[in-house]
Amino acid sequence: MTSSMQKQFGILSLPVIVGALGYFVDIYDLLLFGIIRRQSLMDLGLSGDAITTVGENIISIQMGGLLLGGIIWGVMGDKKGRLSVLFGSIILYSLANIANGMVTNTSQYAIIRFIAGVGLAGELGAGITLVSELLPKEKRGMATSMVAGIGLTGAVVAYFISREFDWRVCYYIGGALGLMLLVLRISVFESSMFNEVKKMDVRRGDFTMFFTNKTRFRKYIMSILIGLPTWYVIGVLVTFADKFGKEFGIKEDVSPGKAIMFAYAAISVGDVLIGFVSQWIRSRKKALYIFFVITAIFIALFFLQKDGSAERMYIICAGLGFGTGFWAIFVTMAAEQFGTNLRATAATTVPNMVRGALPLIILLFKWLRSFNDYITAGLITGIVVMVIAVVATILSDETFGKDLKYVEVV
Repeated sequence: MTSSMQKQFGILSLPVIVGALGYFVDIYDLLLFGIIRRQSLMDLGLSGDAITTVGENIISIQMGGLLLGGIIWGVMGDKKGRLSVLFGSIILYSLANIANGMVTNTSQYAIIRFIAGVGLAGELGAGITLVSELLPKEKRGMATSMVAGIGLTGAVVAYFISREFDWRVCYYIGGALGLMLLVLRISVFESSMFNEVKKMDVRRGDFTMFFTNKTRFRKYIMSILIGLPTWYVIGVLVTFADKFGKEFGIKEDVSPGKAIMFAYAAISVGDVLIGFVSQWIRSRKKALYIFFVITAIFIALFFLQKDGSAERMYIICAGLGFGTGFWAIFVTMAAEQFGTNLRATAATTVPNMVRGALPLIILLFKWLRSFNDYITAGLITGIVVMVIAVVATILSDETFGKDLKYVEVV
């Protein structure tokens, strides 16, 4: 694609719209377990603390699938093409979600959520990579923010569907949406940057290259650490808002599904806004710092809810969601840090490494609970995660306006 041809793509062009719809289905399926966790586990015979314990285990197993899938799809994206990942991942997670509606025990549930996690790992990274390479650099940040902002509303839709249908039907709907998306994917074409690199004598999709060069290794690790607050907020604070509510002395029943819905409605707004903020101040890093401050403020408010109310909890979850609405910029930065022969691998593995880090965050949270109360352990976990993310951003390169037409050499 020539530079003049590339300019025809705007932030609402076909690749962006299809990418956004793809991420919409991805998020619907990814967050569905958190939304229907209690309903589905109770239906499978669990009660009391077992719902929390088994729920933590299943979400950790799902994130393990995302971690493995991120590597598989990332490597495939640079070796076979961005579109091959989009087609393959959709088929896998759509069929897995249909199978999820048929489980009869928690062991089956966990195994199929792992398979679904592997499939779900490919969507965002390949989509962001494709949009980043198809659009001119002046529109790149806003376009990827639109993909994430629109896509993240999938969690809101998942919540409202869960209110109307049985949890098994919710999984069937997710699978059907994914299969319908395959038809739209046919209209999108491959990145010309990737097609050019295919003709070159360079290593493509070699995951080990992130670890064989000191500069690349630093960029890769920092890219991962930047995103940790997103899944601390969603995977710990929001998903287990019901448990925190009891610890805070909230008398009403807090619905995790509703908390997730409020958080993701706000995340979608934040993800769109941060793209424009980044464009306005012409910096990815400064935009991140602004959203880190917002996140830190709402983490503090979250832990100051003594004898609060469910309504206040939902509002704070929305504030947390808005603050962590830097997912698109964080993944875009990961894509911009590396050459075309490693870009899909980076953009796909980085967000899934963050998702895959959730079990480690939960492990830290559980370890802290062994000698602290539930609330104090949650707060300390948050402080640790936020400090790591800020330091990682400081040590990362600014990528705003970077030309992506280059390759990584050994």
